[in-house]
Amino acid sequence: MKPLIVLVLVGLLASGCHIVHSQDPGEVVEQEASESDDALKIKESQANIAAQVEAMLVHFQQEDPQGLPGVPVPDPLEVPNVKKSMGMANLDMKQVKAYGLSKFRIDKVNLDLKEMKFNGGLQLDQMLVKGQYTLSSFFSKANGPFTVVLKNVYAEATAFLAVERDGQLATDRIKIDITFSDMTMDFQNLGLVGSVFQSVVNGAPNLVFDAMKPFMLQEADKKLRSEINVMIQKTLGDRRLPNSITPLDSAIAMARKMVRQKGYDPYHLPDVNRTMGVFSVQLAHTWINGISSFYRVGNITAGMANKTVSAVLQIGTQQVTGAGQWEVGVGMMTRVGHVQFTVQHIRATVGLSQSLDTRQRAQITDLQFDMGNIQVRCDGAGTLDYVMEFAVNVIPNLLRYQIMDAIENPIKQRVQEKFNTIDVEQVIKTMAQNDFNFDPTLLGV
Repeated sequence: MKPLIVLVLVGLLASGCHIVHSQDPGEVVEQEASESDDALKIKESQANIAAQVEAMLVHFQQEDPQGLPGVPVPDPLEVPNVKKSMGMANLDMKQVKAYGLSKFRIDKVNLDLKEMKFNGGLQLDQMLVKGQYTLSSFFSKANGPFTVVLKNVYAEATAFLAVERDGQLATDRIKIDITFSDMTMDFQNLGLVGSVFQSVVNGAPNLVFDAMKPFMLQEADKKLRSEINVMIQKTLGDRRLPNSITPLDSAIAMARKMVRQKGYDPYHLPDVNRTMGVFSVQLAHTWINGISSFYRVGNITAGMANKTVSAVLQIGTQQVTGAGQWEVGVGMMTRVGHVQFTVQHIRATVGLSQSLDTRQRAQITDLQFDMGNIQVRCDGAGTLDYVMEFAVNVIPNLLRYQIMDAIENPIKQRVQEKFNTIDVEQVIKTMAQNDFNFDPTLLGV
């Protein structure tokens, strides 16, 4: 496959060189100007994205953030005319507009990466509907302005994603519903008609909402589908995903590749030196292999509620091996040897949370470990090698679960100390300025 790619690249380069040499100087200048314009447009696009991300960060630092900067919501929303025959009377509503849609609050967001399902809820304190009505029958007629106030309006949407035949990730289907808890109305100029057709008037708010609902759902479906697809396009570009595995597992495979490319597998541990009186212990030149063999053990979910984003990850590794050199000293005597170890697997459940106010630090909310069988081989200590191997191979395996329980809290505290040093807001801004390319050095890794 690689030779084929190389041949294609060489062919393209040769064709490009031929075209450039065959062009006149004016065409070359025009091509260079076009490339310069493209580069300028890319920079402007990145600057706009960075500005929008920064506006979003500032937005969620408010006490009561409403709406979303950069996300246009029609306010007022124009609703098609409503005509309804209700027995002896006909109700006709025109110039209907809904106000207050841009003042929504994000109530919840849940993301199931395994099932590729997104669920979100938006809340409005109230939505104001205004328009002109005509209520007529064969013996009377009334018309004038009307106002309907819907209170505690709640919109909930569930979107499912799927990989299409061409390998692109896109919105598969969307379910949306809109409800409210209470409403008040004011139909002016009803006069005698209002008392005669009181049941018609009492049902008018429901009629208005029922007439608006299909139109609002249609607009919401169109807008949400467009926004999700644009977000996917910006994130994945022209990248094609396989149909054989889920996009989540495909992303994990890419993460494994990135870990190897960044030089974290094999991973070099810092040297350890400990001195206790006349005793000294040193562990040096220690390398660990197999870190990049991590995979998804269970599900990976993320959600947002109460202005806090949370995520739960269940990941594990395959076999992890390591080797190093040890040196033990007692007074003037020292012994040097080597140690090799193998861990059958390491699995972890990790819970994380981050306030939408990114001035606050991330929190680790849960950490649980599970470790497979441990094997150690040691040399350099003579007959003590067997004693050391027995002590290390037997005791940790017998007390493996107790050891895991004992080290979970210290590791959790150490990770939290690391989180406390990370400026989340600055990390997000830097990634936005660099086209969202993640660099582990941003986290101090």
